[in-house]
Amino acid sequence: MATDCEAWLNANPVEAGDLSDSFLSGDEDNGVSLISNKNINEINGNWLSSTSSSIQEARLKAKAKRRLRKNSSRDSGRGDSLSDNGDVVRGSLVAPTSPKSKLLDRKSRLGKGRGLPKKGGAGGKGVWGRSGEVYEPEKVDEKDPNYDEAQENCVYEAVVPPLEEKDFEKKVTPIVQEYFEHGDSNEVAELLAELNLGTMRSGVPSLAVAMALEAKASQRELTSRLLADLYGSLLSRSDMENSFDKLLRELPDLVLDTPGAPQLVGQFIARAVSDQILSKSFIEGYKGRVDCEFTRSALERATVLLKMSLGGLRVENQWGAGGGQRPVTQLIKEMNLLLKEYILSGDSKEAERCLQDLEVPHFYHEFVYEGYGRVYLDIAEINIDVPRAYFILEQFVDKSFNMGIIDVKLRDLCPCRGRKRFVSEGDGGVVKLESC
Repeated sequence: MATDCEAWLNANPVEAGDLSDSFLSGDEDNGVSLISNKNINEINGNWLSSTSSSIQEARLKAKAKRRLRKNSSRDSGRGDSLSDNGDVVRGSLVAPTSPKSKLLDRKSRLGKGRGLPKKGGAGGKGVWGRSGEVYEPEKVDEKDPNYDEAQENCVYEAVVPPLEEKDFEKKVTPIVQEYFEHGDSNEVAELLAELNLGTMRSGVPSLAVAMALEAKASQRELTSRLLADLYGSLLSRSDMENSFDKLLRELPDLVLDTPGAPQLVGQFIARAVSDQILSKSFIEGYKGRVDCEFTRSALERATVLLKMSLGGLRVENQWGAGGGQRPVTQLIKEMNLLLKEYILSGDSKEAERCLQDLEVPHFYHEFVYEGYGRVYLDIAEINIDVPRAYFILEQFVDKSFNMGIIDVKLRDLCPCRGRKRFVSEGDGGVVKLESC
């Protein structure tokens, strides 16, 4: 670009004053210049005459040169140049680039090649390689100074650090609480195995029993089953013995929250001996060495239950089967027994407590059904003592149906007393029986 301009100026030098950006002034047009009819310039000490068109041409070339110098940094990729006669020749247009557009551009920036991505798309930061490329196992270089022959057969496994004592209750308590909800001992065993309990394994039974002391009978039954399921796979007999030793030592503190803790702990010990996770010699080892009255009470309770088991008592049923684990027939029998006791005693609070102890809220409809059904069956005998029993029962059933307590089926089962009525005279005055 600039080389052509400089070559032409060296061959045809002009005065600096003649290279102004403006055209000829008015004085030059009127002939006030040094030569009125001709334009005469002094070049290298020689006076030469030239036409006004040559001066004008020089000015245009100088102007183009300055413009090219000014825009060289911005339009460097356009390839502009000057032709032999001084005209500006435009090169092929190149789209201006910016750092933002170049950030994700993987094409060559040298203007060479076929415009394809560099390295077939496998180059650049964060690139995993060509599409469909399969990496083979990396070969070990035995000449590498960091090469260690002993590491070739090493097997790397994730190591879980042992659980710290301060985090024991924080980690194990939620697991036991969830077990009381779902009752899956296998899930508990998996979660405890992931904790790497180490020497604190013996703390699991004592924590579970301590939580069960304040729970319901069904949850105590689940706790006994959990101890039997964990025995052998996660807990050993020594772990069980250490755990119950800890419970007997902590009885004075447990009594503060659960007054019946000694009897309950004694029942847990008897159940553990019955399930063969504690040896029979466990209780005998405390004879003559017990000073705490609570510990003595727990051991005596366990001894009595084990002696009763010899007479036919099943210790494994001491907690009972709570909730939905009970057979339906057994629940119906207990509902009937509860209603009979309420009819004899009339104590509604005791009936409510017994109903809650059954832990079968999904089976309360049977209690309502049995209650209405028993009245339906006995209404004839009740009517002997209460002449208006049928009328009262009908009103009671209608109100219960309107309040949504009973359904249509139970309402329709309500018996009605047969009554006499006289038909119309067209029937001959015959007295007929009508039943509802």
